[in-house]
Amino acid sequence: MTNPNVIFAGTPEFAVASLQALIDAGAVPCAVLTQPDRPAGRGKSLTASPVKKLAEKHGIPVIQPLSLRNEAAVSELRDLQPDIMVVAAYGLILPQEVLDIPRAGCLNVHASLLPRWRGAAPVQAAILAGDKQSGVCLMSMEAGLDTGPVYAREEVAIGACDTAGALHDRLASSGARLLTENLDAIINGELSAVAQDDAAATHAPKIKTADAELNWARPATELDRIVRAYNPVPGAWFMLGDERIKCWQAQPCDAAGALAGTIIAADAEGIIIACGDGALRLESLQRPGKRAVTGGEFAAQSDLVGQRW
Repeated sequence: MTNPNVIFAGTPEFAVASLQALIDAGAVPCAVLTQPDRPAGRGKSLTASPVKKLAEKHGIPVIQPLSLRNEAAVSELRDLQPDIMVVAAYGLILPQEVLDIPRAGCLNVHASLLPRWRGAAPVQAAILAGDKQSGVCLMSMEAGLDTGPVYAREEVAIGACDTAGALHDRLASSGARLLTENLDAIINGELSAVAQDDAAATHAPKIKTADAELNWARPATELDRIVRAYNPVPGAWFMLGDERIKCWQAQPCDAAGALAGTIIAADAEGIIIACGDGALRLESLQRPGKRAVTGGEFAAQSDLVGQRW
């Protein structure tokens, strides 16, 4: 790889793989844009983003504006005279005057096969929908939400037991590889971007905690997807009395003849609960403030068979 003048914009773990790949390839960014430090942990102390931590480890200057809609932030970026800005899960909207700064534009590493799953949570959306394939795209950014033309894409299979966490990690690695393989050609104008088919677009909105609630009236296959899609964040959950119980692992299974929410079995293999269609074996559960336990351990705490949740 040549030595382009790159600004990198990213915040969470997904972006770390792409930043590390640029560093390893010798395309060390002239600056890193990342969101401001946020309170985290039980003590709510200000914590740097994963991208900031990696940038500081390599001595890369870090810029953390609250917004990119002020002239001071825009001027600071313009003074860097970048060839390109690489964006991976940055989390702030880039206004047009920022998109116009790099000579070769702004390039987004997006975790879906665009135009499917534009938006904030494409990994979770793909699992929830039962997609068999996900992937990553290198997209030329424009003012619309993930609407820009695509330079390159790579498919990644979604396994029947994949959680969002597992799929996220594979997509991050795939995106990092795709980025370094194509960056020079994009900067040099040797690779053309292909327009998306807007008619085929689907949208992946931001995740809300309420989205992860398990409603036993739904089919077991859908509940299994919810458990996997929201592992690790925010975690699928259901109410048991006044306790919010997290479910980290489950499997659909065959069962019939019981009302949705009825406990059919509870033994060392887990807790089987009737659903609107089929049943779900709960294999990993967590009470508030406690460690996660197996479904068998949870079942041993009380006589559950016949109860209705």
